[in-house]
Amino acid sequence: MAEQSKADLLAGEAFFRDLDGEALEFLAGCATERALKKDEVLFRHGQPADRFYLIRSGRITIEVPAIEGPSLDVQSLGADAVLGWSWLIPPYTWSFQARAKEETTMLEFDGAAVLERCESDPAFGYELMKRFSALMSERLEAARRKMMDEWNPPGFA
Repeated sequence: MAEQSKADLLAGEAFFRDLDGEALEFLAGCATERALKKDEVLFRHGQPADRFYLIRSGRITIEVPAIEGPSLDVQSLGADAVLGWSWLIPPYTWSFQARAKEETTMLEFDGAAVLERCESDPAFGYELMKRFSALMSERLEAARRKMMDEWNPPGFA
């Protein structure tokens, strides 16, 4: 995929929509293509986080790993979803785990390079922070709902 086509692709995605052309070009330059096989783990809870992803095809499940037994599937994400926000917030470790539920293709973004740009260009950083803050809120709410559905302790809502 050529750099220009990556920028055009990003411009058409809801998460990146309305970013200026220079910001889209920068992000496109930080993106590489990545493929996962079914059941391959993309990242694990607690590992260093320095990437984020745009799913192009396939499915990724966000999981909360258990101390014993199977992980709790929190949310399933498909094409056009953005995944990963832990690269943006110290201590830069993954808060969840992610696993491919089927063969998946994605764009993988160099979070360290993007974070450096956020630090040096506050307007760019603020714009991305607003977008990723909404993503964080969505993921945490999905985790809360799933845990309540699964564990449903009396007295909790």
